[in-house]
Amino acid sequence: MSTVTRLLVLTLACALPQAAADLESRVEHGYADSGGVKIHYAALGRGPLIVMIHGFPDFWYTWRNQMEELSKNYRVAAMDLRGYNLSDKPHGIENYDMKLLVGDVLAVIHHLGQQKAIVVGHDWGGAIAWTVAMNAPDAVERLVILNLPHPRGLLRELANNPQQQQNSQYARNFQQEDAASKLTAEGLAAWVTDPAAKPKYIEAFRRSDFEAMLNYYKRNYPRPPYDVPAGWSAKVKSPVLMIHGLNDQFLLPGALNGTWDWLEKDLTLVTVPGAGHFVQQDASDFVTRTIRAWLQAQQSPAR
Repeated sequence: MSTVTRLLVLTLACALPQAAADLESRVEHGYADSGGVKIHYAALGRGPLIVMIHGFPDFWYTWRNQMEELSKNYRVAAMDLRGYNLSDKPHGIENYDMKLLVGDVLAVIHHLGQQKAIVVGHDWGGAIAWTVAMNAPDAVERLVILNLPHPRGLLRELANNPQQQQNSQYARNFQQEDAASKLTAEGLAAWVTDPAAKPKYIEAFRRSDFEAMLNYYKRNYPRPPYDVPAGWSAKVKSPVLMIHGLNDQFLLPGALNGTWDWLEKDLTLVTVPGAGHFVQQDASDFVTRTIRAWLQAQQSPAR
């Protein structure tokens, strides 16, 4: 073996332990108090604050790849929604009202010593993020939404699009009284394709409250007649990046049309052919690079 080869092997051997170190061993775990409900988050990095909000069925770890890259320049805090994993799980449908979910995000921002943050949300996390931006605009510097149309776009499609009505039947099923009894941790993790991550998901779901998960649907998912609720009429005041996997069978892309009508600032819409509902994992690298590039462009002096 040549000297150069030995040096290369030695360099790789030294780098591997750090590269292989699991994200979970490096994040800082903390809890924000939201009206007496403890909201868990995992944080990594230093810099401007990014708060990331997962959807159903998921937990903070869904953002692992984005956290790894974005934490080079930002303080990234990924939440566990109430009812999930390490966050508190209050009983009662009323404890999952959207106003309280918005309060959870604000509690994390304030707990981390900030008055505003870049807010990133997927699925239910996206619905919460939209609502934070509409009702607490001073707390949202920039908004990134993954596979969750603006709530008014979804309302329109639920009212007028038979295919969206049919594809939303799962939500109607979740609103049934006994729906939680049909869920298992293993079943909820069926969508996870990463073999290393799946056991972590099963463990997190076993720590979660299935009834609480479905209370998001029972309390907040639109029911006919599809009227615009109070607080959904305010225009979003921050710049918005939307990333939407076009193979999403739950939230069809037609609901994206007209989003610009509900925004005051610029909208960047990126659609991803071949990616499904969990676009942050289906197209992980692309999503991460897109978010990073957009955030950098937003900081450009030219703006």
